[in-house]
Amino acid sequence: MRLLSSCAAALRCAFPPVAMMLLVAFSTNLLVAAENDPGTSSTPAAEVAAKSSALGTKIPDFTLRDHLGREVSLGDFAASKLVVVAFLGTDCPLVKLYSARLSETAQKYAARGVMLIGINSNRQDQPRKIGAFVQQYGITFPVLKDLDNRVADLFAAERTPEIFVLDQERAIRYRGRVDDQYGFTTSTGYGRPNLTRSDLTEALDELLAGKAVSMPVTAAPGCLIGRVPKVEPHGDVTYSKQIARIFQNHCVECHRPGEIAPFPLTNYEEVLGWGEMIQEVLDQGRMPPWHANPAHGEFRNARRLSDEEKSLIATWVKNGQPEGDPRDLPEPRVFAAGWQIPQPDLVVYMDEKPFQVPAEGVVDYIYYTVDPGFTEDKWIKAVEARPGNRSVVHHIIVSIVEPGETEQGAFSRSGGLCGYAPGMQARQYPPGVGIYVPAGSRFRFQMHYTPNGIACEDRSSVGLVFADPQEIKFASVGGVCGTVSINIPAGAPDHVIEAKQKLRKDIVLTGMMPHTHVRGRSFRYEVDYPDGTHEVLLDVPHFDFNWQLWYDLVQPKVIPKGSTIRTTAHYDNSTGNIFNPDPTKNITYGDQTWEEMMFGWYSTIEPREKVEKKK
Repeated sequence: MRLLSSCAAALRCAFPPVAMMLLVAFSTNLLVAAENDPGTSSTPAAEVAAKSSALGTKIPDFTLRDHLGREVSLGDFAASKLVVVAFLGTDCPLVKLYSARLSETAQKYAARGVMLIGINSNRQDQPRKIGAFVQQYGITFPVLKDLDNRVADLFAAERTPEIFVLDQERAIRYRGRVDDQYGFTTSTGYGRPNLTRSDLTEALDELLAGKAVSMPVTAAPGCLIGRVPKVEPHGDVTYSKQIARIFQNHCVECHRPGEIAPFPLTNYEEVLGWGEMIQEVLDQGRMPPWHANPAHGEFRNARRLSDEEKSLIATWVKNGQPEGDPRDLPEPRVFAAGWQIPQPDLVVYMDEKPFQVPAEGVVDYIYYTVDPGFTEDKWIKAVEARPGNRSVVHHIIVSIVEPGETEQGAFSRSGGLCGYAPGMQARQYPPGVGIYVPAGSRFRFQMHYTPNGIACEDRSSVGLVFADPQEIKFASVGGVCGTVSINIPAGAPDHVIEAKQKLRKDIVLTGMMPHTHVRGRSFRYEVDYPDGTHEVLLDVPHFDFNWQLWYDLVQPKVIPKGSTIRTTAHYDNSTGNIFNPDPTKNITYGDQTWEEMMFGWYSTIEPREKVEKKK
């Protein structure tokens, strides 16, 4: 009986690369704002201290135009007791999540003498784009265009969304975040299941009651405002000559229309305004999403920018992001339209009807079991799990339910067909290698949705390309070194779980994928060989649930019979773990994100007859 898990993104893994997480500067799936985030250049406490001096600063009258060209002045709201100024950007994932909440706040407090206005100071957001954003997100308050950052400079605003509350004298009495539910830290992911403090409404209630704001400054996570450069663009490092090539190689597979990234980076006009933000995520190590310790193993899908590439980007941003001569541009990359794999022989949908994804909140995993109608054994040489709506699909796992297996046991006993996560490549096998699917098998979809601020729907699918059975020599299979014996004490800051597996036969290892949920902090694969030698196969010192990465070896590794594979995971169930849904509970094994898992998946290849004999 094969031990598999509900989150095993493809047990029968591809060879060579199974899944490649690409350089994505942001994603619609967000992490909570850390109060002690070690990945940021300055701590939130330092940020708060630095911005406290702005409290009490009076903002002079200003006039801007909205996306329709109508002039709006701060003085127009002289009768309002308080004015809330929200700095926004059309492509920032946090702004998208908070737009509906800000509209609700504007409507709720209007009768109490509060006016809310939005200001867009991003150089890359033109009025037409702002208008489309206002309509798409149903924004009910005016959004004004700050063409030269003049108003952003008056407020010393830095990010989107960043909120300022002005009193009757138009002095700043609060600045910071909307609330503590969503934010950025060292990567991308999701928000707290429930907010614990609504900073903006707390400030409004206190001021309207004649009280001082109890927490007048908070750290505002989000996207840097895309300001006009302070220097005239200059220098030999230009977008056309060097930077476009770097973005094509590392970014545009996701940062292009129709893909998972929230904004494109396919031309100079699209890149304008994002330079400093790109520099920040590189400096902080938030991107690219690659977590393997370089001291152990060589991986063909390593997502790292070279030191030279990082230096070129830094120079380009410092020099004002010059465009250069468009004649120096590289030929645009050509991407597959629709499917990444060849045209599928069969497309299997998760269900006949789409799933309705809410605008906000936490959606439990959704499961669907589908019969593809296989009356004979199948060999698959290419397979792709494809989200119907990339903006809300965090991941898809399609598992094989073999004849005789129950739906409930599908993820614990069957093989994985394929998986999807942001930036993951489709699985195409080399000649002679494929996945074996016995006749009568069914497919089990596990769907994980993350709301993005707009109620929408999704109907995902899996596409299959069949192989001629006579051409298959090797089966892509795999294994796992893990355990379901999990009991993490409440509040434990560093709970260690270890699993061992002694090999009963030689294996040809091609890749590894560690897996825990949100309390997992690190993961390591090791092997003790029969001759007494020891090797670290993979070390992930900072595991991130939001990037489920396969680590594909440059060269397949033969591990002989009698070797012992050992996996070790560290868990943080304390209040110091900002992703922790509830540090007061003991945590056991389970499918859902707030439960835990400990699986060290690995991929191998073996002669096809060994798989077929298991029937």
